[in-house]
Amino acid sequence: MNYTVNVAAVTQQSIAASRRRTTYARVSQEIQGVLGDVWTFLRAHADVKWGFNVAIYHEPPPNGSIECGVQVFSRFDETADVVSSYTPAGRVATTAHFGPYDQLGGAHEAVREYCKQNGHEIVLPFWEIYGHWNDDWAKVRTDVYYLIK
Repeated sequence: MNYTVNVAAVTQQSIAASRRRTTYARVSQEIQGVLGDVWTFLRAHADVKWGFNVAIYHEPPPNGSIECGVQVFSRFDETADVVSSYTPAGRVATTAHFGPYDQLGGAHEAVREYCKQNGHEIVLPFWEIYGHWNDDWAKVRTDVYYLIK
């Protein structure tokens, strides 16, 4: 897949996040469970407006911790399972991946290679925002963001 990488400035986005975290190596097996607490909370709080699922990679793979959550557009009271958190803000290198999640590695590689070739230092964390689900994988979008200096 060909990826177009762009440099942009992004602002932080509020997320409702699970207090549980997983690791890079286990995210594909555990993300649904980690997000389950957040979705249970959101379904019980119809006043909280929400957006897309988010995974924030706080430490490098393969064992780094990952915070999973859902974008929110209104304030909410935290619980024992769900807390208020944010995506990072700053200058990023970003690309969009269309296709299965198990092929996201290509998008990450494209961003890292772009940064290397253009003299951008990558800093943690990096994150993914998952678009609307579709039975046609070609229409499933995931945006990948890396903070850069």
